[in-house]
Amino acid sequence: MSETPSPLDPLDETWERALCIVAHPDDMEFGAAAAVARWTGQGKHVSYLMVTSGEAGIDGLHPDQCRTVREAEQVESGRIVGVDTVEFLRQPDGVVEYGVALRALLAEAVRRHRPDIVVTGNFRDTWGGSNLNQADHIAVGRAVVDAVRDAGNRWIFNDQLVDGLEPWGGVRAVWAFGSPESGHAVDTTDTFDAGVASLAAHAAYIEGLGWDDWDPREFLEGMARAAGSRLGVTFAAPFEVYPMGWGD
Repeated sequence: MSETPSPLDPLDETWERALCIVAHPDDMEFGAAAAVARWTGQGKHVSYLMVTSGEAGIDGLHPDQCRTVREAEQVESGRIVGVDTVEFLRQPDGVVEYGVALRALLAEAVRRHRPDIVVTGNFRDTWGGSNLNQADHIAVGRAVVDAVRDAGNRWIFNDQLVDGLEPWGGVRAVWAFGSPESGHAVDTTDTFDAGVASLAAHAAYIEGLGWDDWDPREFLEGMARAAGSRLGVTFAAPFEVYPMGWGD
């Protein structure tokens, strides 16, 4: 007999600024865009930071061309859910390496944006069961957690602290969407359609995947309805919460 999934707790939404750091264009849209639409609709400020430009994501398109297409699709996708700041670090797609260099890039971004919450994607080894995660997602998520802590330490990446840039230790938590260990969620019932439109904006990428008869609404609804049932609403986006306070 299968176990009934445990209930999800509502996320704490008493914050004003969030920075979403993910590996590729489309990552946010496959798990959290509807949540972003909810937050921007509440008047919160949400920014996107893409570590790569997804230039290795379309087999039939040279990376130099693909980069331009995918960056444009991501900017439009963000616009649909109320995000007007979309940055690209242009690290090499598919071979992102966890390490000090990546931590430094992300710590600098956290210090510039000074968010209350940082959102990233699932960086566990799988999506649950035997469905393996992708290497860039794991590298970026691990670096995000470390970079958030680095950003608050004046003596780590001290060379960045010029021209008014200061340490930032104000990140309350990192939220990883799509994690199989999610214990929290946010109600996306009213913004689900915006999330679907945001994913559909990645038209060239989706076409390049070659998935026959794939429907973004159907795909997102399956996940959102499952999470919603655990939160007591129609649709929801699940997150694993990593508190960033001292000793948490």
